[in-house]
Amino acid sequence: MKIELKPELEALIKQDIERGAYKSVDEFVEQAVSLLHEQEAWLAEQGSDIRAKIEEGYVAAQRGELIDSGELRSSLEKKKRAWLAEKRLLSRSSSSAALL
Repeated sequence: MKIELKPELEALIKQDIERGAYKSVDEFVEQAVSLLHEQEAWLAEQGSDIRAKIEEGYVAAQRGELIDSGELRSSLEKKKRAWLAEKRLLSRSSSSAALL
């Protein structure tokens, strides 16, 4: 497969490879695609819950009960990190089991 990128994106990838974050363009793209799929899966799983919480927050705000946005973001990021860690752990367990 051939992929053409904007020069700015190519430069960013080269910088990451040069600083040692990735060994090759293939490794970079593999990681990027994997993370994108994880993010999309998380959003698909959490989407209805997120929408419900947004609606709940909107209704509460209309009543004058405001929630600090920083606390909300922090809470959502914490949940996201926990979910991603669990997915990675499950993925590693599956990979290890396949080797046995």
